[in-house]
Amino acid sequence: MKSSSIVSVIVPTKNSEATLKKCLESIKKQSYPSIEIIVVDNFSTDSTGLIAKKYADKFYTRGPERCTQRNIGVSKSSGKYVAIIDSDMYLSPSVIQESIDAINVKGVSGVVIPEKSIGIGFWAKCKSLERSFYIGVPYMEAARVFTKDTYNEVGGYDESMISGEDWDLSQRVAVLGSITSINAIIEHDEGKISLLKTVKKKYYYASHFKKYVNKTSNSQSTKKQTSILRRYALFFSKPSLIIKTPIIFIGMIFMKTNEFLFGGIGLIVSGIRAQDKE
Repeated sequence: MKSSSIVSVIVPTKNSEATLKKCLESIKKQSYPSIEIIVVDNFSTDSTGLIAKKYADKFYTRGPERCTQRNIGVSKSSGKYVAIIDSDMYLSPSVIQESIDAINVKGVSGVVIPEKSIGIGFWAKCKSLERSFYIGVPYMEAARVFTKDTYNEVGGYDESMISGEDWDLSQRVAVLGSITSINAIIEHDEGKISLLKTVKKKYYYASHFKKYVNKTSNSQSTKKQTSILRRYALFFSKPSLIIKTPIIFIGMIFMKTNEFLFGGIGLIVSGIRAQDKE
């Protein structure tokens, strides 16, 4: 029997003890037979390192942000293929097999793995509903699996980015060939979400989003991603979901409106800071 080419799964971490064990176990349980796990930790102060070393084939400590961690992981990998997985993601058993089949059979340059949000509490349910609207929408999803040659050809993740880096990489990969999606899903563990937590997170990433927008401003995908009206239209595109969960839907709209508001403030503040430095 012909041996399978190695898939190197890169997992960046930062104080990830709450989710890392389940994440790495889900990778270990993949139906694809030849997997190498590489964890690149950003100087965690909890038990992340101990958990990682129990499951990972390779472990490194690097920072300062996940783009650098991912690139370091790929540079240390020995696989023909690379999969970029966050430490709060749990893979269904056929994710890697379906991804590699898509690359080899369809000849695509990148593979999107659909994400389903899980978590605790009302706002987590709102986040789960929100993410369900993005599945199958090309400009809202980003590829996570590539051949290592493709990854290196486009230069990997832009290490100057803190926000929008997944979309940026996908847009560069798409220049080389098509991007497709598989059926197997990832569960993205949001944990216990509060409204304050989610708007603070949006503010942080929005304050670093200008780098992505400036770099990809002429992209049709970027124009769609940054259109608030288009996003609301997307939310109202599936009436059956609204009817099925009306209270969750109202909560989601309230949450997203606040996220857009604080994201806008983050963009304005970052612009002012940039002008002050000039």
